[in-house]
Amino acid sequence: MTGWWWGRVPVHQRIAFLAMAAFFLAAPAVIYPVFLMKVMCFALFASAFNLLLGYVGLLSFGHAMFLGMAGYTAAHAAKVWGLTPELAILAGTAVSCALGFLSGLIAIRRQGIYFAMITLALAQMVYFFCVQVPFTHGEDGIQAVPRGRLFGLIDLTGVGAMYATVFVIFISGFLLIYRIIHSPFGQVLKAIRENEARAKSIGYDTDRYKLLAYVLSAALSGLAGAANAMVFQLAALNAVHWTMSGEVVLMTLVGGLGTVFGPVVGALVVLAMENYLAQLGAWVTIAQGVIFVVCVLAFRRGIVGELGRVLKKSL
Repeated sequence: MTGWWWGRVPVHQRIAFLAMAAFFLAAPAVIYPVFLMKVMCFALFASAFNLLLGYVGLLSFGHAMFLGMAGYTAAHAAKVWGLTPELAILAGTAVSCALGFLSGLIAIRRQGIYFAMITLALAQMVYFFCVQVPFTHGEDGIQAVPRGRLFGLIDLTGVGAMYATVFVIFISGFLLIYRIIHSPFGQVLKAIRENEARAKSIGYDTDRYKLLAYVLSAALSGLAGAANAMVFQLAALNAVHWTMSGEVVLMTLVGGLGTVFGPVVGALVVLAMENYLAQLGAWVTIAQGVIFVVCVLAFRRGIVGELGRVLKKSL
């Protein structure tokens, strides 16, 4: 964090980043660590999705295919191929990256609702693929995935070692996304979001930029999915189902679309509701719906977006 780019980060974002890192470092003392690991995985997933929607303006309804396929690949690589956890996670990320490239070649040819529907259709094809192929074990999923030893040295069966690994993955992915957003490449993405025709008129190959952003988002989503599979030692169909694509949209909107820290806050809020409202049974869906409606009406820019607006007005 002492690199040259850190000096260019605004003070308020430095404080927010340090507060976020401190929260995840200290929270295991009072909050169940496995729940926090799930939050970090989904915060990275939501941040990767936000890179595409918040900074390029492309709404994908199929991002679950990257999360789920990476999880299946990592689980299979660790359990059947006997790969070490870091190689299993890299394998899952690579598969999602390749899937992102292939699906992106098809999807980015369209915009708006057509792009969203194409990604949804592709994700459904991936879902039915996962239902049918033998290596995923259908509805049973891949269970009892061994965590193994990181780099052949660190035993990840302990919660502390696994938590530290997920924390490093989350922070590294988050910083990479931050760097992408604030790079010249990120500025071009914002220009495409605001006015693609004008970006084309000044010489940018917008399809190439959109494809690269889509692939980066897919790869980082895969990284989150592979890490999540290692945490829970399970890869199942729910991770590749279309409802997971809807959930990440919800996380991003609740936290703040187009904000750096919004997806992290959104993931924490949504997962906390799912975890702590579960005791309501069948009423949990109604309770979640009411809370989401209140959030949308009270925080039209998302929690972080509205907080940023209030702070700007008070300064």
